[in-house]
Amino acid sequence: MTRSLGVDLRWRVIEAVEEGVSAREAARRFRVGISTAIKWHRRYRETGETRPRKQGQPSRSRLDPHEGFILALISEQPDITLTEIGECLAEKHDIHVVPSTIWYFLDKRGVTFKKDGARRRATARGRPEPPRGLVRRPARS
Repeated sequence: MTRSLGVDLRWRVIEAVEEGVSAREAARRFRVGISTAIKWHRRYRETGETRPRKQGQPSRSRLDPHEGFILALISEQPDITLTEIGECLAEKHDIHVVPSTIWYFLDKRGVTFKKDGARRRATARGRPEPPRGLVRRPARS
């Protein structure tokens, strides 16, 4: 992602336009885009701002207004799936979202779904453990 142009350049373009030079001529003189010079001057004229605004997408989610509802669903039923949460949202609040949207929403809040210890086995239940020297296990942290 590119960086914003500096405030000093913005200010010089705005000053030139304020002194009577056309925005096109100021853009040519300071080697910026014509539409850029026009937008900078319009924004200065309407709000008095010369600083660049934050770049990127806003960090809002469509689910933010329904945070309490979603977290209440999870506390009532801890093993609820993302699809089931989406179905409840569609039914109660008429909001249709895909499971990945719900996952990003929960991830941003640090909500995770962990499997319980009983399901971590990879071997059959009645099968004995192999000798220690034959199987390499990852070190636990």
